[in-house]
Amino acid sequence: MIRHAWLGLALVASPAAAQPGVCAAPTVTTAAPLAAPDGPSRALPITHYTLALTWAPDVCRRHPTHDLECQGARARFGFVLHGLWPDSDNGTWPQWCPAPSPATTQVPAYVVNHMLCTTPSVSLIAHEWGKHGTCMATSPQAYFAQSSRMFHALHMPDMAALARRSDLTAGTLRAAFAVANPRYPRAAIGLMLDADGTLQELHLCHDHRFHPVPCPAPGTPDTTRITITQR
Repeated sequence: MIRHAWLGLALVASPAAAQPGVCAAPTVTTAAPLAAPDGPSRALPITHYTLALTWAPDVCRRHPTHDLECQGARARFGFVLHGLWPDSDNGTWPQWCPAPSPATTQVPAYVVNHMLCTTPSVSLIAHEWGKHGTCMATSPQAYFAQSSRMFHALHMPDMAALARRSDLTAGTLRAAFAVANPRYPRAAIGLMLDADGTLQELHLCHDHRFHPVPCPAPGTPDTTRITITQR
């Protein structure tokens, strides 16, 4: 259950103002419910990883009542952490692996509370552990510590300024992100767009030691015109 006593929690923001200043999150008092698998269990060797960031204003444009992420003044997010995904070769990935132990089938409440201002959805937190985390980590604590550490190390470009540009392209956004994060080459930055060309997600590609590497698939071409939904 969730107690409806709302707390003001400071977001971890980069010097480049990755996020707005405040996230209000509920206090979760029980473990996250088990996520229902959306596909078969698949055990495959891990060769690389994807850190996936969702652009919250685009999610909220399509789903205005979606969880904490879109609930008005309580949470005005920019990029949020979708998840850290283990990948295999040839466009495949492991998923829905058996939990490492009976004690790790669910995400504990304190882990959910720690993550809600980074991944603002209890159901998504449970889903990411069940589908991806079980295939790469010994516990939810270890999985979310790794993904949170990678997310909070990022410096976000000035997304408001980019959103105002009428000539914005995928290449311009990649370049801005690479300038803010010099350890990521432009080829390591994948962009996912909605059908109307609106920014949906940003994917950062890593090798098996979590070092940035070019993405296996080329992704959205640099010349593609894109639109960023403003906060």
